[in-house]
Amino acid sequence: MPSHAQLSERLDPVSTVLLTVECQQGVVGPDSALPELAREARSSGALRNVARLVAAAHGTGVQVVHAIAERRPDGRGASRNARLFRAAERLPVQQLSGSTAVRVAPEIEVAEEDLVVRRLHGLSPLHGTDVDALLRNLGCRTLIVAGVSANVAVPNAVFDAVNLGYAAVVPADAIAGVPADYTPAMIRHTLALVATVSTTDEVLGCLERAHRRA
Repeated sequence: MPSHAQLSERLDPVSTVLLTVECQQGVVGPDSALPELAREARSSGALRNVARLVAAAHGTGVQVVHAIAERRPDGRGASRNARLFRAAERLPVQQLSGSTAVRVAPEIEVAEEDLVVRRLHGLSPLHGTDVDALLRNLGCRTLIVAGVSANVAVPNAVFDAVNLGYAAVVPADAIAGVPADYTPAMIRHTLALVATVSTTDEVLGCLERAHRRA
């Protein structure tokens, strides 16, 4: 884990953005298309910690961006070039545009100043979406990545952020994947090589101290 000084240097509220990844009702909610992932996000405390990070961001002036994955009812523009996409088409719960499934989970407060970015294709919350342009316009230098899943979308977001020149911070207890023991292995052997790995409490402490100094 980084020292308080190292993490504090990264987390300047003026140039930090919090990205929540696929924290939507059809993914982490009670009626999830992926019930095993939803259970893990809740039982591990990851969803609760995402909500804590969002609340702290609102209180300290850190911009929040919610990345939502969805599809049109007619499937136009949806990716079909991987098993994951084809399997998703057969799930009983669909992430359809305009439906309850693509609303941010109610545990997470969405403030008026938050940005919600929706994608119809691909695996990444950044690549091929508006997120990168928005981050640059916001003056972002550090991106905090939280949400699901540690299997696909979260590492995609971290890799893309690093490739685009941002410093990535991953609160390890605010992401979830399946099976449960996969997430710590992914963090230790992959994400820790490219991102600053911390805890939710450490991130909250740094943001609150920076906010008091401002």
